[in-house]
Amino acid sequence: MTGFLLRDVTVAGRRTDVRLAEGIIAEIGPGLTGHGAEVVDGRGRDLIPGLHDHHLHLMATAAAGTSVRVGPEEAEDPAGFAAVLRGADARLPEGGWLRAVGYDESVAGPLDRDAIDAVVAGRPVRIQHRSGALWYLNGAACREAGLDGGGLPPGAETDAAGRPNGRLWREDAWLRDRLPAGPAPDLRGLGRRLALLGVTGVTDATPYERPADLLALAGAGLPQRVVATGGPALAGAVFPPGLGRGPVKVVVADHEPPPFEGLAAAIAAAHEAGRSVAVHCVTAAGLALTLAAGLRPGDRIEHGSVIPPEAVPVLARRGVTVVTQPGFVAAHGDRYLRETGPADRADLYRCGSLLAGGVAVAGSTDAPYGPCDPWRAMRAAAGRRTAGGRLLGGGERIGARAALDLFLAPLDDPGGPPRTVRAGAPADLVLLAAPLAEVLARPSAEAVAAVFAQGVLFAPGT
Repeated sequence: MTGFLLRDVTVAGRRTDVRLAEGIIAEIGPGLTGHGAEVVDGRGRDLIPGLHDHHLHLMATAAAGTSVRVGPEEAEDPAGFAAVLRGADARLPEGGWLRAVGYDESVAGPLDRDAIDAVVAGRPVRIQHRSGALWYLNGAACREAGLDGGGLPPGAETDAAGRPNGRLWREDAWLRDRLPAGPAPDLRGLGRRLALLGVTGVTDATPYERPADLLALAGAGLPQRVVATGGPALAGAVFPPGLGRGPVKVVVADHEPPPFEGLAAAIAAAHEAGRSVAVHCVTAAGLALTLAAGLRPGDRIEHGSVIPPEAVPVLARRGVTVVTQPGFVAAHGDRYLRETGPADRADLYRCGSLLAGGVAVAGSTDAPYGPCDPWRAMRAAAGRRTAGGRLLGGGERIGARAALDLFLAPLDDPGGPPRTVRAGAPADLVLLAAPLAEVLARPSAEAVAAVFAQGVLFAPGT
């Protein structure tokens, strides 16, 4: 058989047939002939474009699937943290590294090597902070990674005596080179999981430093269309076939902002290479620094966790896109309410005010540092409710249709006009299990009946 014939689906409010062939939408119209295609009975259900997640981290998300979770949901207090970590230690073979993710200081306070050794000292342990910016290593891990042997990387912290305290800021590549060889993350499995959520395109926003990292992504066999960023070291790199060349990822770290001259130079180098930039920016001070460093139309602010109101018209005038994560309101909103004052809460994860102010906004999940379910993010964008049911930034709410549109823009134009189901477009589609109006009333991944990613069918149970 060649392709698929979607019989009796609803496209933009009209019941019709849609034929897919060679990875594109070949025809749309009533009474189409299958041409040997496999027939899918749409039963009048709505057909929409596949979702695009404009900022996630594929390798880290795949690795997180086989890691121990030690966030507030799994370990509410120090005793719970110790129980989870010791339980994982007991299940692992002797000698192997224990990898834990999602840690939040609300669980057991600030960690260092001694604090982890008090729980598990007999094997190397590395624990990732929920933000992804920080690794905590215990004593055995410090020794095996070579931290105790001198020659510390720039992101390694030391105590008052000059001894490494096990805290590594943004040193993923350095640490990865010092880990024992192991199986590669299961990107194929992750690709299927994402497809079943309706995700047919992603932008990997990891600041990769080596061409080999791009080759690994290109050769992973993901069903999604994948655009990658890469860091400033790869600004002029030639990307391998099958991998889209996205903006250059530049990090303005909240714990240690870069010198202005270095930030401006990194942005200028990306522009000279013919690429835009995607700047990781989570604080108001970081945003001010970034805006002063030479952004131009097509550049992106990633996260925009705190955007003061006076920055909104500046972003609009510059033509800068904000790639936001509404899911953080649901996942972390209760903590935000505890840790921020009333005056600051209005600036958190803006969405409605950005759109109203003429700023292009795209949706994303930042998986694995946020929930990888874009439908959950849509619910949060429309309702602005925390996990505890409290309202956070009610003035930033947007309509459910606008929330869906955050995930429908093209990968190369985040925040641009939402894609439509039309002849000649890529065969990246979601067949909904209920009418679109019902789905928008309560966005949920349960509404996904079937997905076509580059013309390949994914459905629960297949």
